[in-house]
Formats: sequence, structure tokens, C-alpha cells
Amino acid sequence: MKIAVDFDGTIVENAYPKIGKEKPFAIETLKKLQEKGHLIILWTYRTGKELDEAVEFCREKGLEFYAVNKNYPEEKPEDNLPRKIDADVYIDDKNLGGFIEWGRAWQLLTGDSIEALEQNFRKKNKSFIRKILGI
Repeated sequence: MKIAVDFDGTIVENAYPKIGKEKPFAIETLKKLQEKGHLIILWTYRTGKELDEAVEFCREKGLEFYAVNKNYPEEKPEDNLPRKIDADVYIDDKNLGGFIEWGRAWQLLTGDSIEALEQNFRKKNKSFIRKILGI
């Protein structure tokens, strides 16, 4: 799948134009989704210096995006292209009902159980994962 992911409020806590604290499991979940073959597109309001800072923040944590604010890496911005990214799934804190948190996103996108999630994040506290999933 092509997955378009927002930055502020989704990968990190919203502190725009600064970079907020990483949301629990955000980067690790996205990296694991990439390992499963999904294409991750950064889809954000940020531009210029603020966009570069967001991309670098993720890069330093080992997350490289398939594309940034584009449908594919080679796309050239033109006035006649739509601003909406062509993706199968959009992950954004502005969803109706708000963001569902990364543990639940993992379950919905992969079909993996909480136990599989715990194995993928074995360095994290299992009770915390269960707490954020409400189980």
C-alpha cells in the first residue's frame, strides 16, 4: 500500500513550527510497515526549512520516505497537479474522531495481533502498549 502520513500531531506531538516530541511507536511502526513492503509518503503542511527539519528528524531515526509531499519521488510540482497525495491510506491527527494511536494503526494495517506488536517493539514496555490500545 501507499500510506500518506502527516508529521505534526501524528509522527510527533504538535509543536509547529518547532518539532515536537516523537509520538510513542510512530517511527518504529512506520519502519516496520516499510519492511512489510508498504510505501510511506510524508504528507505535511510543512514547506521549506520546516519541511527539511521534519525529514531530517525522521532520517536521523532511520526513517526514509518513499516521497515527500509528492505521489512519487520523481514528481515535479506543477500548478495543474492536485495537492492531495494519491495513497491507499491516510494517517493524520485531523481524522474525524482524532488519531487512533500507532499501536492500533499497526493492527489495522497489518492484521497482526497485540502479541506481534509487542514482539516488534520488544524494547518497549508491554504494559504501555496495552494501555495505549485500551486492552
